[in-house]
Amino acid sequence: MSLSSDINPAADELSPTTPSAAPPLTRGGALAHVLLCSGFPTQIVLTQILLGLGMLPFDARGQLTTAYVTTLTLVDSVMLIALIFWLLARHHERPADVFIGARSVAREAALGVLLVPIAGALVIAVLSGLRALVPWLHNVPRNPLEALIQNPADAVLLGVVAVIGGGLREELQRAFILHRFRQRLGGPTVGLIVFSSAFGAGHLVQGMDVAVTTAVLGFFWGTVYLRRGSIIAPVVCHAGFNAAEIVRHVVFG
Repeated sequence: MSLSSDINPAADELSPTTPSAAPPLTRGGALAHVLLCSGFPTQIVLTQILLGLGMLPFDARGQLTTAYVTTLTLVDSVMLIALIFWLLARHHERPADVFIGARSVAREAALGVLLVPIAGALVIAVLSGLRALVPWLHNVPRNPLEALIQNPADAVLLGVVAVIGGGLREELQRAFILHRFRQRLGGPTVGLIVFSSAFGAGHLVQGMDVAVTTAVLGFFWGTVYLRRGSIIAPVVCHAGFNAAEIVRHVVFG
């Protein structure tokens, strides 16, 4: 037995090899995590950086450019995912526990594939209902993101963006935020309502009807995550739905 341990029984606890205790997660801390990972702060910072580098969001015709949307979405995805994993590590939380759970990854992926047509049917039902009952919500005649697809190369590039920036990033983000709501902010149901609303609001550039429909989709994917305890099915469903939308636009216009 070492002399230091004889003199000070707590010496072993102060050893450099002993991991430090995780900082307590307060309600204020959880709220700060939600706001930081909402997508708005990272995109605001990144937008200023891109503007400083001379990359403008619109071309001479006032249309969004594929290069800008691709760069913003992919870089923001990396920043946001890194931030989420850092915040989890800071509080000694295992990402696998938060995002994967105990279910079979293969079975969850298969479930995600089966959910793609359900998500599509949900979108058709909600959009059709909104345009029949509240047609004034259809305030954007042509989706500006669909206008980015001018050739097959654009479709492939935006397909990658849709899978990574939509399917992966947004479902990791949703799961993390719902996790924080479950811990300190009133429970997962509150989080589901709040974040689904914010998720829809983030798509207002595509039209008010699309924003409402997207909020419903976010609620759907969030519910799947909460019921399954895994993001695999929502990621696969979300990515598959986005990819299918791009294929639909390319084939049918």
